[in-house]
Amino acid sequence: MNLKVDNFLNEQVVWKNELSLLREIILECDVTEDFKWKHPCYTKNGKNIVLIHGFKQYCALLFYKGALLRDPHSILIQQTENVQAGRQIRFKN
Repeated sequence: MNLKVDNFLNEQVVWKNELSLLREIILECDVTEDFKWKHPCYTKNGKNIVLIHGFKQYCALLFYKGALLRDPHSILIQQTENVQAGRQIRFKN
């Protein structure tokens, strides 16, 4: 676990519990926790895998190469049409 991520989560107001839970889930995977672009980032073999982020209306997991993931339930969202490979899973509650 990364101290910068601890500090980031402690400063959160709106999505603190949800982001903390997402962190716990991600840390169960074989990834390294880092802090990049002012957000918790998780890597594998030095490559970025997923970032957790809180927005005004939702919090999200942002997968850097989400377009390559199987998505049988269509839960991955292309954030904007200019985003090529990245995809999000959004949580509102």
